[in-house]
Amino acid sequence: MSTYSATIGGRTHSFAGLAGLLAAASPERSGDRLAGLAADSAQARVAARWALAEVPLTRFLAEPVIPYETDDVTRLIMDSHDAAAFTPVSGLTVGELREWLLSDAADAPTLAALAPGLTPEMVAAVSKLMGNADLVAVARKVQVVTAFRSTIGLPGRLATRLQPNHPTDDPAGVAAALLDGLLLGSGDAVIGINPATDSPQAVRDLLDLLDGVIDRYSIPTQSCVLCHVTTSIDLMERGAPVDLVFQSIAGTQAANASFGVTLGLLDEAYEAARSLARGTVGSNALYFETGQGSALSADAHHGVDQQTVEARAYAVARRYDPLLVNTVVGFIGPEYLYDGRQILRAALEDHFCGKLLGLPMGLDICYTNHADADDDDIATMLTMLGVAGASFVICTPGGDDIMLNYQSASYHDALYLREVLGLRPAPEFEAWLGRIGLLDEGGGIRDVAGTGHPLTAIGRGLAA
Repeated sequence: MSTYSATIGGRTHSFAGLAGLLAAASPERSGDRLAGLAADSAQARVAARWALAEVPLTRFLAEPVIPYETDDVTRLIMDSHDAAAFTPVSGLTVGELREWLLSDAADAPTLAALAPGLTPEMVAAVSKLMGNADLVAVARKVQVVTAFRSTIGLPGRLATRLQPNHPTDDPAGVAAALLDGLLLGSGDAVIGINPATDSPQAVRDLLDLLDGVIDRYSIPTQSCVLCHVTTSIDLMERGAPVDLVFQSIAGTQAANASFGVTLGLLDEAYEAARSLARGTVGSNALYFETGQGSALSADAHHGVDQQTVEARAYAVARRYDPLLVNTVVGFIGPEYLYDGRQILRAALEDHFCGKLLGLPMGLDICYTNHADADDDDIATMLTMLGVAGASFVICTPGGDDIMLNYQSASYHDALYLREVLGLRPAPEFEAWLGRIGLLDEGGGIRDVAGTGHPLTAIGRGLAA
């Protein structure tokens, strides 16, 4: 194992292996402290970053942080690495990559061409040398466009996931939240429900409900019930109206096993979803969620810091050309991201790393009720990620998910972000909003409360 070192203030700090160096260079967070991986002082953290800046990018191809022989995610990363795409930066160190990314030479087409040549460990490493403003500035330059029935990721656009969860999957409750979101211009990324149970029949009922609404009102969006991938495969075989196949994923083989998935199973789901050909403007048919700390919580992190493991999950995601990928950044709790500052930093890191690797990144900008965070943190994160060019955000009624019991962005928060940053919905969805009379003369959402708008029939019909 290599040893890396740097001298700061007359003291030499040494770090064992790339994994140890990456962990010590990470910004402070409670998860790495819990795992015993964090730098033991601010001085040691600075020394680690100094040493990391001098590491050649080629070193990450020679020294995997998790052994190739024992981890299929490592094998995926190494075997799928595009050497030709890597060529423009192959002679750089991590510090030089940072300077290049911030330069005018790193424009959108160049970064898109580079993505297959970067490994997760490379992008995690460079993110550790960057301030929050750096992460925003570079991520904003990256454009990743995907499509199913709506087109996600176009410049000047912000899509939303409408999340009408209900504690008992009650159709009337789901309909109320669904109607609320549609009337506020939400849902162009996906209408996605976290089911209260993974029962195939319960999931099928929710899929039928969403498919019926989308079909009746000709809404150019896609539905997803976020069940386990094996349930989706079974339901597709039974003819259920599955648009997007969902799965939570992580950055190690062992962590994915804790979710009950393998790369082979994801391969099967990918082929099944694409074979249905339910998209109208594109064929990106998978939806993944990730989050820092998931591998550590499963004791499947192999001594690698939680942000680097998170970046490795993006290698899994990009194998399947997904429509959507989002980090549920504050959902796992304060044991892993203690407060609003740590959650914000993790959100910016995840978004930057995912986009640099070529993924359509969105976020569930959220926190659990026992974290040291509040709604002002939501507003700060939402604004910074909007500036950074997030493809989509998750929205819940009033910012409060009554099924998962956590706080997230609201439908109104998305309207705020679109207004102050001049962002618009996905083009197909925006056109639909115009056709049904929900856009005013300036392109904003019209208040139709009490007007008898046709969409209100959703609530009346499902509650009957």
